Amino acid sequence: MSASLPQPAGVPFLKGHGTQNDFVIVPDPDGLLTIGPEAVAALCDRRAGIGGDGLLRVVRSAADPAAADQADRAEWFMDYRNSDGSIAEMCGNGVRVFARYLVEAGLAEPGELAIATRAGVRTARVAEDAEDGTPGEVTVDMGHVRLPGPDGIEVAVGERRWPALNVNMGNPHAVAFVESLDHAGDLLRAPLTSPEGVYPEGVNVEFVVDRGPAHVAMRVHERGSGETLSCGTGACAVAVAAIRRDGLDPAVTGEAAGYTVDLPGGRLVITEHPDGRVEMTGPAAIVAAGEIDARWWAALVG
Repeated sequence: MSASLPQPAGVPFLKGHGTQNDFVIVPDPDGLLTIGPEAVAALCDRRAGIGGDGLLRVVRSAADPAAADQADRAEWFMDYRNSDGSIAEMCGNGVRVFARYLVEAGLAEPGELAIATRAGVRTARVAEDAEDGTPGEVTVDMGHVRLPGPDGIEVAVGERRWPALNVNMGNPHAVAFVESLDHAGDLLRAPLTSPEGVYPEGVNVEFVVDRGPAHVAMRVHERGSGETLSCGTGACAVAVAAIRRDGLDPAVTGEAAGYTVDLPGGRLVITEHPDGRVEMTGPAAIVAAGEIDARWWAALVG
């Protein structure tokens, strides 16, 4: 029997998640890889690919034109793509997983680190692991919230309609408080929003119910990904909307407001500060590492 010929080396990847919002991670420190929308969608395919709600490409800011202007503030750029291959400005759970990867790969130390994103530089604090080895939680400064309006936005699923608040966390969100999370339906398709044209590039839609004082639960349809088990920017938008509804605007009260947000995939704690900054704290884990088959990759990227 003849010996098998050596196969070309594959492309390294990892798999990680934050409250079960999962990502394919592709290290590309020097910006040598070109990963188009079709390749992203194939990698994120849960049956024919690796599977994920999105893709995190890890590249030095100076090596990518999309983040070169942030290179003096953040060495690493989170090039985030939705599972359909579309580009997104920001992903809160993705930032936590990205920070966890940098620490575990030895590219950063636990503590505070800056990460470039399409929504600007975000600062993450990675806590030390517990004595039993449990990874420390990650807190991310998600930047300043904006409430761009207009009034009169509505979200509709079937025959039901609800008023919604337009919240921007570097990406757009429409937050609706509902009687039951079941009223959101199967979320296979994007819920309708009105007035027409208010979200020309699409929107993430959150449905929210109360669980107790300063405690809510949500489901989300993420633009470009469908329903996911968790959305970090969505949890921030939901907390901000609940804070406004409950009359606790920190800019008015002068005191920070913290809310617990339960998602299908886990729990996040969101704090809004008087200056409008929003912080998110939650878990992040790297669960696997391997190589993408070189021949399959070559077929993907052409």
